[in-house]
Amino acid sequence: MAQIKVTDLTFAYEGTAEDVLEHLTFHIDTDWKLGLIGRNGKGKTTLLKLLMNEYEYQGSIVTSTHFDYFPYEVKAEELSKTADELMEGWKPQAESWQVLIQMSEIGMDAEYLYRPFGTLSHGERTRIMLAVLFAGENEFLLIDEPTNHLDAKARDIVKKYLASKKGFILVSHDRDLLDAVCDHMLVMNRETIEVQMGNFSSWWENKERSDKNAIAENEKHMKEIGKLKAAADRSSRWAEKNENSKIGFDPLKEPERNISTRSYIGAKTKKMQARVKSYEKRMDREIEEKEGLLQDIERVADLKLEPMKYHKEILVHARNLSLRYEDAEEPLFQGLGFQVRRGDRVVISGDNGCGKSSLIKRILQLAGVASDSVDEGGNIKAEENRESHSTLVTEGTLEVGSGLIISYVNQDTSHLSGSLRDYCEKRGLRESLFLAILRKLDFGREQFGKSMEDFSEGQKKKVLIASSLITPAHLYIWDEPLNYIDVFSRMQIEKLILEFCPTMLMVEHDVRFREKVATLILSLPEGGAVVPDMPH
Repeated sequence: MAQIKVTDLTFAYEGTAEDVLEHLTFHIDTDWKLGLIGRNGKGKTTLLKLLMNEYEYQGSIVTSTHFDYFPYEVKAEELSKTADELMEGWKPQAESWQVLIQMSEIGMDAEYLYRPFGTLSHGERTRIMLAVLFAGENEFLLIDEPTNHLDAKARDIVKKYLASKKGFILVSHDRDLLDAVCDHMLVMNRETIEVQMGNFSSWWENKERSDKNAIAENEKHMKEIGKLKAAADRSSRWAEKNENSKIGFDPLKEPERNISTRSYIGAKTKKMQARVKSYEKRMDREIEEKEGLLQDIERVADLKLEPMKYHKEILVHARNLSLRYEDAEEPLFQGLGFQVRRGDRVVISGDNGCGKSSLIKRILQLAGVASDSVDEGGNIKAEENRESHSTLVTEGTLEVGSGLIISYVNQDTSHLSGSLRDYCEKRGLRESLFLAILRKLDFGREQFGKSMEDFSEGQKKKVLIASSLITPAHLYIWDEPLNYIDVFSRMQIEKLILEFCPTMLMVEHDVRFREKVATLILSLPEGGAVVPDMPH
């Protein structure tokens, strides 16, 4: 076991005015299973890159251990190579037999190592990269959001694999994963950074208790400061009034007073002024003790939603529905039956490649909603991980209510570019309301002047979600909305959905989120299996 000591670490990207990381100091052990969390844009990935010594920084990072980072970079021209060929660049010191041992542990056959990397699914690529990552020795591993774009089955495999390992930092917003895997948490708070023993749930329980105590202590100090200020004001007025009475008096009204009384009044005034100074010193002490109490409080602002009420009970109805690619022999699924009724929150579940996004895009097409996966002829393009560019065809019945207004969140953010103002103008959004929602989703005002290409992936996702939230609709269709979204914003969105009860159709693999918001789970098996009609 070794230690990693980070002291006074400060970093800013070239050409930017503000620091991404500022005066971070913490110590961790290299045999820990460490979860790293924080708001989007707080610099979690940047911290990992600094540990990898990719940028120059101020401060110090002292350790005797070596680091390796997930995910490995794969260029477009390298997708035709096998993972066995690519690993020579990823981890030159690793032997194939070491990787094969790890692949066995993560539930993969050896043949996947020798397939062209571009033919593998997101889950298969992730599992092979993790197998290569853990094939080394005497390394501390930096794992950056390994479950994004993974289905529930792949997430469960990754979760069990990481739970059997140690000696890593795991950046993740998946509460279920953090609870199952981590024994320590490294938390990037609003103003400070902290290390705490335990998993996410134990840290969150401690944080809620700590925040409650900090708020109560702050209120106590505020009351005391108010009392001291009132007492100081009274004493100050008394001292001033007393001082003004030293010179000049009416013998008829004050027959017992004479010139020698001035010294007595002066002494009394001095005593009152000393009392005022004492009150002021006590106020300063109270203010000093109050300082910083609320600096790390996560004030999760309430979001609002204005769902429209559709005139019919059923918004979407499928009967004996099958989807398949034009040039494919087998359908993605067949015999599917389900309904989306007013107030339903239907979560589509299933393995990657089973047709979840394709089903959503077919519904969007029938409703006349533009999608980057619908071509000029109105046909659904093949999914991204398919080599074929054939279109999807449907068999059976899929009915979408007439006049249905849909608000859509795409899982892809690559189309976001330019300024937020241009984005609002292009989509007819009220800029002031749009920016107000982004502020509630923890966007700093300094982000508003940046180009969206410079946003983190989590911030880009928040742009899409904010756009959807201010769009009144009968049906909200969100395709993997929580990828890259921080834990606090996830809980914020959960609260919003439970409060306003919009009608929703979603693809989302976050187990905790689904447990909170779903009223119905629509499971799609892979490989053309018949899907039984979903009872309502």
